Amino acid sequence: MAVISINQNNFKEEVQAQQGIMLLDFWATWCGPCSMIAPIVDQVAEEENIKVGKINIDEERNLAYQFEIEAIPTIILMKDGKEINRQVGFMDKNELKAFLQK
Repeated sequence: MAVISINQNNFKEEVQAQQGIMLLDFWATWCGPCSMIAPIVDQVAEEENIKVGKINIDEERNLAYQFEIEAIPTIILMKDGKEINRQVGFMDKNELKAFLQK
């Protein structure tokens, strides 16, 4: 499924109004583990047919603050616009798929 860039302007429409499961990936360009997990998140999004929103914390500080992001990468699993689980740090493909099943 599509991977979209989330910002303050489209957050309500793309995340809060979203029905079903969605994955949010909080990242930054300077973050090595973020660069390593990015293609894995993209692959899993396609394989699992799940919507993924990527949030650059340097550009969207208010969203990072709202979600209390203290370290990156942070992956948040949303259901019907509400957080149901989160994981901080790098995950390989199998770990990310297992995270989706929790």
